Amino acid sequence: MMFSADRSYAESLDAADELAAFRDRFIRPDHELIYLDGNSLGPLPFRTQARIAEVVDQDWGVGLVRSWDSWIELPRQAGEMVAEHLVGAAPGQVLVCDSVTINLYKLACAALDVQAGQGRNVIITDDDNFPTDRYVLEGVAAQRGAELRLVHTDMDHGISEQALAAALDDRVALVSLSHVAYRSGALADMARLTERIHAAGAFALWDLCHSVGSVPVELDASGADLAIGCTYKYVNAGPGAPAFLYVRGELQERLRQPIWGWFSQRDQFGMGPSYDPAPGIDQFLTGTPNIIGTVAVEEGARLLGEAGIAKLREKGVALTSYLVALADDWLAPLGFALASPREAERRGAHVSLRHDDAWQISQALIREKVVGDYRTPDRVRLGPVPITTRFIDIWDAMDKLRRIAADRSYEDIPADQARVT
Repeated sequence: MMFSADRSYAESLDAADELAAFRDRFIRPDHELIYLDGNSLGPLPFRTQARIAEVVDQDWGVGLVRSWDSWIELPRQAGEMVAEHLVGAAPGQVLVCDSVTINLYKLACAALDVQAGQGRNVIITDDDNFPTDRYVLEGVAAQRGAELRLVHTDMDHGISEQALAAALDDRVALVSLSHVAYRSGALADMARLTERIHAAGAFALWDLCHSVGSVPVELDASGADLAIGCTYKYVNAGPGAPAFLYVRGELQERLRQPIWGWFSQRDQFGMGPSYDPAPGIDQFLTGTPNIIGTVAVEEGARLLGEAGIAKLREKGVALTSYLVALADDWLAPLGFALASPREAERRGAHVSLRHDDAWQISQALIREKVVGDYRTPDRVRLGPVPITTRFIDIWDAMDKLRRIAADRSYEDIPADQARVT
């Protein structure tokens, strides 16, 4: 892209932005705030606020238990919305339910159990995968007497095909990787790595938490077997919103998930004496779903579908490329280094910048009403929200960042990190 460090250039990009009108679909109580943490928690859409109020006031307040006549289908209904607009999946393969942690546990156990009969008992992930993923897989391996094999990953550039290939053998049952790395934003080639995994006879399970809603995902076309993802980031469904899971259609009858709840029972209201799993994707449900959170997922996916994932990706690339260009021009002389892939096609929608005093700088930015976040060991992480972030937001945030670094105004902030970073 063309580049100019003048603020007028950012203004010209905003004037040409086809998604600009979507910004007004979100609640913004503080118009001075620059929000660059959409990869942690997305902003609140007006329509989601209204839909939640409707569910609380009417469905719950008036309908009471009678509202289950419509609520009962919500996990599948919201799942189909995610499938159609965000993850490239045919109907009947996606459910909105539980949390990422629980869904990862369910799918990892199911995959490992079916592969154990083939003499396969190795799980592979990378050593820079998100902590929940590594911890859950470590626990699954310990519970089932399997081996967890960690592939070393470059913290700034993500998993390499060569490193993965070297770790694969005929004992591998499951490979679980993140589509976009949480720390650096490195974007993995899902189709190519899945092909490698399948060639070794293993299942491919993808974590979509940092890609869904900002990067095109094609689960069916890539050959992915299984996937999980959260909805409180780019899907804008709110803190603790339910996650989703994907199970490829032809695998659904082969796999048996380990948490047998009444929402996955074939005759749910028969209240029978023993468990008989429902056919298809419904067997991957567990207990009573979070109704308020699930309608928020449905509304978030609908809004992103209206914007179009291709346009969201195009703008995300433009925003992060502009951020990187300003960082090269303004911040490199001040001790910053890019800690994300430089090539736009290898990057998700967020960028990390390395600096020795990253924690204090990130807190000083918040003090200046620029909300990003910090990631260990020394990274300021900035996550534009493609559907709401303006190019002038990037310019203003980077201008404040360079001023903070240049005059070292962050030095009054304690170096000890808070619990939430």
